[in-house]
Amino acid sequence: MSDARNFQVDLHGLVDLLSHHLYSSPRVYLRELLQNAADAITARHLQDSEAPAEISIRTFPGGLEVRDTGIGLTADQVSELLATIGRSSKRDEIGFAREEFLGQFGIGMLSAFMVADEIAVTTKAANGSTTLWVGTADGRYTVAEAPERDDVGTTVSLTARHGAEQWVDPQSVRDLALFFGSMLPVTITVDDDLVSDGLAPWDRTGTPGERKARLVGYAQDELGFTPFDVIDLKVPAAGLDGVAFVLPFPANPAERATHRVYLKRMLLSESLEGLLPDWAFFVRCLVDISELRPTASREALYDGPHLEETKEALAEQLRGWLVRLGATDPRRLGDFLRIHQLGVKALALHDDAMMELVERFVPFETNQGRMTLHEVLERTDEIRYVSSVDEFRQIAGVAAAQGVLLVDAGYTYDADLLERLPAVHPERSVARFDPTELATSFDALDAATELALRPFVAAAEKVLAPVGCEVVVRAFDPPTLPVLYLVDRSAAFAAELRATRDKVDGLWAGVLGALDSHDETKPQLVLNHRSPLVRRLASLSDHGVVGLAVEGLYGHALMLGHHVIRPADSALVNRSFLGLLEQAVPSTKDSM
Repeated sequence: MSDARNFQVDLHGLVDLLSHHLYSSPRVYLRELLQNAADAITARHLQDSEAPAEISIRTFPGGLEVRDTGIGLTADQVSELLATIGRSSKRDEIGFAREEFLGQFGIGMLSAFMVADEIAVTTKAANGSTTLWVGTADGRYTVAEAPERDDVGTTVSLTARHGAEQWVDPQSVRDLALFFGSMLPVTITVDDDLVSDGLAPWDRTGTPGERKARLVGYAQDELGFTPFDVIDLKVPAAGLDGVAFVLPFPANPAERATHRVYLKRMLLSESLEGLLPDWAFFVRCLVDISELRPTASREALYDGPHLEETKEALAEQLRGWLVRLGATDPRRLGDFLRIHQLGVKALALHDDAMMELVERFVPFETNQGRMTLHEVLERTDEIRYVSSVDEFRQIAGVAAAQGVLLVDAGYTYDADLLERLPAVHPERSVARFDPTELATSFDALDAATELALRPFVAAAEKVLAPVGCEVVVRAFDPPTLPVLYLVDRSAAFAAELRATRDKVDGLWAGVLGALDSHDETKPQLVLNHRSPLVRRLASLSDHGVVGLAVEGLYGHALMLGHHVIRPADSALVNRSFLGLLEQAVPSTKDSM
């Protein structure tokens, strides 16, 4: 039968663990001292609501003392709270287990050893004597009676060890107290300078105008911008109260939005991630929480179901703000959307109410000008779109001339939003437009004209055979456009696949070859018979000039449609350009 033994705790090692692996910086020692003082004040107020709520910090060369007007401790309580780590039963009996409190005395006091080798605590409870507790970083402590202090409360004194003096410098202490404790509902002073008066920007005090001015001023001073709007946030289940500042400039959706979060008025993090869904990158939050669970370092929130429920509640409140703005102030919503379209579009992919806002207020590019989806639906029952900006540029003008309303869905989320539209409007249809469909809407030529053009078409196809292009002649508007290069998506994919296969090594060439469907569909160079230039070209008898002109029109069509210029295309265009120059500029011999 084995003997049960107690673990031995190396305090030096534990302090090293805290400073290098748990806390982000030794600076949190002051946060922990402020936290202990605030908890003591809270405990006293539960017994005496008229008791003072003050924390005064005084610095001296190489050290500081933190004095509070809290509940104070008896000699027995000092040992239970300051000399034990991780034990909660006695703490609960004393009364520090309620939800009003920020943390635990033991671990908080232990963090002070990150900057000091010795800590002295002088404390007096109501109807009790004054007790002095002195602890050292090597794990020893003493408890003794001390000269009586006049008032109930606690004073913590420490002197920085060598190398940590910067953490107790008067300016550093003032900055840290302001950083961590400026929102605490107590009066905090550092060397008699006021740090906190207990008023937080989100507090609902004063008139609405005064509160709005206070919040805008906070955003300007602390966050560096004047918010587009301020949204109130409240989630009772999480004990969350605060605001969201709407950014007045576009935010990068690829960057994680960070927020300033307080835990029972003590700063938890100034750059907390994951409080809102990814689509809400257009706001920065300033909130206080009391019911969500912090991590052991109390610098982040524990990721669990309660946090997810809070995130969903906040998302619903942001969504509600957008819906209300659309119903009460469409002009201002339009201003917002001009700045933050991406966030609203991202939300609309999963939310019908946001989809309705996008439909009514977000403009899309079309070949008949910028218009909302609502305006597009008023003109056509079927929305046709292309999914790339280049493809839109290639065919927008010609499609418009054929009476086809075409939407450019080449921007982020646009194609997905269009495909989702029938879920909101089942009676409407949405289809992706294939450029080769244009050829079916062009007018065919009469039989006599087709017969007369056969030699010209045969000569043109012979010229373009090296680049794998078919030549057809059709009649379409506008007459000012002599030529159009059309390629369907499967042929474009096959061409790109083969071009890539020719550049890679044998292994990958074999893999890409297996993917090749050997689709024989060729791109088409469609010549416009309504163009005077094409008709004059078709009437020429000089096959050399015809060949050069067809090559030139091919290059013109590629550039006009923003198509990729391959080496073979480039060689053909160069030959055409130089050849036509030769024809146009007579040689010296010819001019004599």
